[in-house]
Amino acid sequence: MNSILVTGGAGFIGSNFVPYFLEKNKDIKIINVDRLTYAGDLDNLKELEEERYSFVEGDICNRNLIEKIFLENKIEGIIHFAAESHVDNSIKDPAIFIKTNVLGTFTLLDIAYKYWMDAPFTVKKDKNDFRFLHISTDEVYGSLGNEGLFTEKTPYAPNSPYSASKASSDMIVRSYYHTFGLNVVTTNCSNNYGPKQHDEKLIPTIIRKAISEENIPIYGDGKNIRDWLYVLDHCKGIETAFRNGISGETYNIGGLNERNNNYIASKICQILDEKIPRKSGKSYNDLITYVKDRPGHDLRYAIDASKIENELGWKADENFETGIEKTISWYLKKYNAI
Repeated sequence: MNSILVTGGAGFIGSNFVPYFLEKNKDIKIINVDRLTYAGDLDNLKELEEERYSFVEGDICNRNLIEKIFLENKIEGIIHFAAESHVDNSIKDPAIFIKTNVLGTFTLLDIAYKYWMDAPFTVKKDKNDFRFLHISTDEVYGSLGNEGLFTEKTPYAPNSPYSASKASSDMIVRSYYHTFGLNVVTTNCSNNYGPKQHDEKLIPTIIRKAISEENIPIYGDGKNIRDWLYVLDHCKGIETAFRNGISGETYNIGGLNERNNNYIASKICQILDEKIPRKSGKSYNDLITYVKDRPGHDLRYAIDASKIENELGWKADENFETGIEKTISWYLKKYNAI
């Protein structure tokens, strides 16, 4: 049975991926390492009572811990989610983003290189039997104008400390392929949404504020555009890249669902008006409030996912309208609103 190290598996995307991956692959076991910062929550994985799953609380920057996990479990693959990811927090305190996203990724790569290329337990296996999958973001590409899409060939132009730290980690991953021949694949995704996302993020915030009858804060004029990707579609794309991606390649994963923040807020309010009408009879739209924009707020992101679609056969199953219905239903149950 192959042992896969998943980092950050108690976070939003990771905690959706782990149950999905275990269900789809009966020949693997997962060791989940997570530091359990504010964004990590073991309740996200409470459905797992699985002999093929184990959890280790720890920091990916802790070299001794990661080496111990490698030796004890004979790790044959890494799926690397762990990252500081809140842009606002990166503006307030960039240091932890540099440490976790850059140094943490380097630590994982360096240990993987050491054990997969030289360690005694790998002697009988080809180095290409091991794989390091690095999950990144479309924010590394910077901001788009009114037209065009990010492709795998788009030059990097990160604009926040968060995106700069992710761009740096992408480059380190690339270097371990070109310099050392490590079997790596990188994915860059668009904005994820769906169950288990932290309350601080845009869509959970809109839902939470609305049902609490509080003002719904929207940055600037609300015209910032993102390409929205339902989290389970992303999980399927990650598995596809991990299983079938070509070593050294990058794959963009996007939902082809460009929506601006005004549309997102209004759509959620419309659905809430139908599901749980306000006692006042007014629309939740009345709670939308515009607040000062954050520094360096990129105008538009949009992903061209044709490479992973055409070469690996992945395609998103959800459009935004079907995905947001499922997402709202999940959060209404979480917040005991229905």
